[in-house]
Amino acid sequence: MNMDDLISKDSIKLNVKTISKKRLLQDISNLAQECLGVSGSELYSSLQKREILGPTGIGNGVAIPHVKIRGINKLSGFFMILEKAIDFESADNQPVDLVFVLLAPESNNGSDHLKALAMVSRCFKDKNTRSKLRLTKNVDSVFAILTEKEDSKAAWSQNFFYNFN
Repeated sequence: MNMDDLISKDSIKLNVKTISKKRLLQDISNLAQECLGVSGSELYSSLQKREILGPTGIGNGVAIPHVKIRGINKLSGFFMILEKAIDFESADNQPVDLVFVLLAPESNNGSDHLKALAMVSRCFKDKNTRSKLRLTKNVDSVFAILTEKEDSKAAWSQNFFYNFN
């Protein structure tokens, strides 16, 4: 599984204006309804319930809301860069400006969902990836950064630090 199995350029939104986590979850639900045809209200309710279980802010300005939802037949992702960071009750108490939403089919046995969640989490744990995303101003570049293969990212980081030192 690769990142480009989860997202498309249409599922990336930049400079998203939002004032709260609640409003962002509503916007995500509306976007998923437009793109996937799922019930926006059902998705919003599922995302809210997931956040009550435990906030999905993983730290370093990143949140990865994730739920299983009826009406889709494959894993789907949405990525947003917020214009202004918002409180997401993250583990490190830092506001969030990078949000990757992962939606899994309700019938999914869980292993694909967990593998995808681990892949997305690894991607955003990389400081260089987060920095590049925050500096990028267009969807094509964001898509290219997110869909870079793991070995390419490692090579880029290694070359960057080698040339930097």
